[in-house]
Amino acid sequence: MEQRKPQTRKIREGVVVSNKMQNTVTVRVDRRMRHPEFQKVIVRGKRYYAHSENEIAVGAKVRIVETRPLSKLKRWRVVEVISSERESEPN
Repeated sequence: MEQRKPQTRKIREGVVVSNKMQNTVTVRVDRRMRHPEFQKVIVRGKRYYAHSENEIAVGAKVRIVETRPLSKLKRWRVVEVISSERESEPN
C-alpha cells in the first residue's frame, strides 16, 4: 500500500474586520509586494471568511488555518487570537 504524505495546511495572520455573522469572522490578510515596474513596496490585502466558535472583537489580530469547506465561502478557521486589542485598520 502506498503511503500518503500528510498535507501541510496554509496558515495566515490577519486582522478581524467584521464579526457580525454567527460563528464567522472576516479576516483581512495583508501582504507586501514590490511593484514590478516602479519597485515601490505596496500592500495588497485579501479578506477570508473564517469559522470561530467564540466571540472575537473587531481589530483583533488572529491566526487562521486552511480547513475543509464549511460553507459556500468558508474554508478557514481561527486557531489563535494573537492580540485582542484594537489595531489600526487600513482604509
